[in-house]
Parts: sequence; structure tokens; C-alpha cells
Amino acid sequence: MTNAAMIDEVAQAANEALRRRNPAAARELFGRLTAARPSDPNAWYGMALACRGLADEAGEGTALDRVLGLDRGHLPALMMKGDGFARAGDGRAAHAFYKAAVARAAGQTNLTPNLRSEIQRAERECQRYAKSYEDHLLQAVGAVGFDPAASSPRFARSLDMLLGKKQIFLQAPQSFYFPELPHRQFYERSEFPWLAALEAKSGVIRDELVALVGESRHWDPYVRSSSRRPHREYGALLDNLDWSALYLINSGSVVAEAAQRCPSTLAALEDVPLTDTPGSMPSVLFSLLRPHVRIPPHTGHTNARLICHLPLIVPGNGALRVGNETRAWSEGEALIFDDSIEHEAWNDSDEVRIVLLFDIWRPELTVEERGLVKAVLGAVSSYSGQPAAWD
Repeated sequence: MTNAAMIDEVAQAANEALRRRNPAAARELFGRLTAARPSDPNAWYGMALACRGLADEAGEGTALDRVLGLDRGHLPALMMKGDGFARAGDGRAAHAFYKAAVARAAGQTNLTPNLRSEIQRAERECQRYAKSYEDHLLQAVGAVGFDPAASSPRFARSLDMLLGKKQIFLQAPQSFYFPELPHRQFYERSEFPWLAALEAKSGVIRDELVALVGESRHWDPYVRSSSRRPHREYGALLDNLDWSALYLINSGSVVAEAAQRCPSTLAALEDVPLTDTPGSMPSVLFSLLRPHVRIPPHTGHTNARLICHLPLIVPGNGALRVGNETRAWSEGEALIFDDSIEHEAWNDSDEVRIVLLFDIWRPELTVEERGLVKAVLGAVSSYSGQPAAWD
């Protein structure tokens, strides 16, 4: 008999000892097997099972560590590690291993019924530990006066992130990144002294828009393909009027005919700190989203600006998500956000949604910094001889 055949016999005997519930014999046999096959995670898992049968927690833990050192996604070993910490009263460690098992199992279609049941148990344990952990933290911050309805919204968001209720989204512009700017998803309307006057003119702006809605020659797909650039990742919305734009100013250049039709709109923007960068920014446009259309998650080209939506036609059943925060449009009430953070939008209604969209300088930039940004973005445009697409 070859050496390999002898080792196979030891493996069969070890598993048979487990089946017959003879953990002492199983541990001795798995000891021989792991010595012969030290890189076999299943041999070490068998050793862990034998040690558990003997209430040898130290041996079980050592064997499981060997399993996971060889195969980090070994689901039964992850579950056993979680169970071990649960028995020891270490809820955070148990939760970590149950959570890892659930994550590893996600999308796997070939799980055995028993393993599927174990993963469902892990999900329940994760929920239980998460609730216990949340209650513990809320009790601690409540003792020093935290009130979710009245305390610092920033702290409330930090707590949601700590508890895994929200993700951490950071600025990730496609082209130009200006460092050390705050990572804020939405800005509040009250922060912009010029905004109330603009919102007050929503009615006349809407009137100019309505006169143009049915004139197809003014509207273009928001995302257009170019022979000079690879296609951007917008799926079916590429070259599609389901998401369309009517530009009054496009990459810093006035679109004469449209601008002539919308004098009140442009006049309403005279006191707005538009990103005046010839050949690059601003863009001022009516952005139309047809019924039951969703714009996929994406990021803009620079974090040196903010995007403003002034909602003009809002049928409801739609919203804008920026990072981990979602806000619905309300006619005449602007939304201002950082589009260098991942964002998406949708219109689940049966009618079109249209906003006036324009970009403004980040309020945190100094006058000097704005001038320098204008120079570098202008240089980007002049280098190629084509307007830079910053929208």
C-alpha cells in the first residue's frame, strides 16, 4: 500500500470516528492526518470538531485558526469560530465571524441544506448582536444628553456609520481633485444668501421652460458618445433622450438660441456664484428625466464645485441619492450637493421630471484658489482644443 493510500485510510477512519461520536479516537487520527497533510484545511477542521467533542476549547480554537489561515472563506469554520466566541460571552468577536460567514455565503447557490440553515442562523445572530450593540451605544450617549432629534446631525451620522447603517462615501472626482475640502453630501439652502431670491423666481423660470419642452431641436441626450473619448458608463442612457438636457450655457459658452428664449432664467442667475471658467464651466441647463428612468450611480469630474438643482416640474415618486443620503425634489426648493460623491437619481412617476441644473463654486474656496482652479481647468481645455466636459 502506498503512503498516500495509507493517509487516505487514516482520513476515512478519522471521519468515521467523528460519525460514531468517538472524539478521542477522532482527535488522535486527525492528529496523524494533519501531520501528514498540514496544508489541508479539511483535516484541521476535522481536528476542530474532535476537540469540540472533547470540550477542548483551546485545541478547537487552534485548529480553526489553522483552517482559516489556509482558507479564509471556510464557512463551517467561520461558524464554529463565531459559536466559540458566543459561548465565551464575547459578542463582538462572535458577530464578526458570523458576519464574515454571511458575507462569504452571499451569492453562493450550491450550499447544502444544512449549511444554508447555518447561514440563516448566522444572519439571526448578526441581527441580535447588532441590536444589542446599538442599545449599548445609545445608552452611553444618551447618558450624556444625546437626542437624535435635537443633537448634532453630524454626530448622528457618525453613529449610523459606526453601526453599519450608512456607508462612508468620500469625494472621488473623475478628473480634478482639490484636497482638504469637507466631504459633505448635501448643503443646506440656508447657507447660500443668494438662493432665496433665485427660488422666488421659479415661476417665471418654469414658464420659459414650458415653452420649450415640446421643441425637440433644443434637447440633447445628457450623456453623449464621442469618437474622441471612451464611452462613459451610463448603460442604456448613453445617447438616449430618456435623460436629456437643454443647455443655456454649455461648458462656459452661451447657447445663443436657447439663451434668447430664456432671458428671465439667465437674469435670475446673475447673483449666483457660477463657476465662470471659459471652455470648461459653468453649465446651465434644464435636465429632464422621463418616466420610470433611473440614472445609475456615478461621480462628477471635480470637487471644486457644487451642483444645484432647482426643481421646476416634479411629479413625485422620484429622488436624488448622494452618498448615503436621499432627498426628494420639491418644486421651487433647491438641492445643492457635491457631485464628486457617488450619486444617482430616479423618476418612478408617469410624468417627466425637470430641474434647472447649474454648478457653483465651493464656498470653502478662497478667491485666490478660485482663480487658480479657473486657470488649470482652462488649461485643460486649451491643451486639447476642445471644451472640457466637467458635467
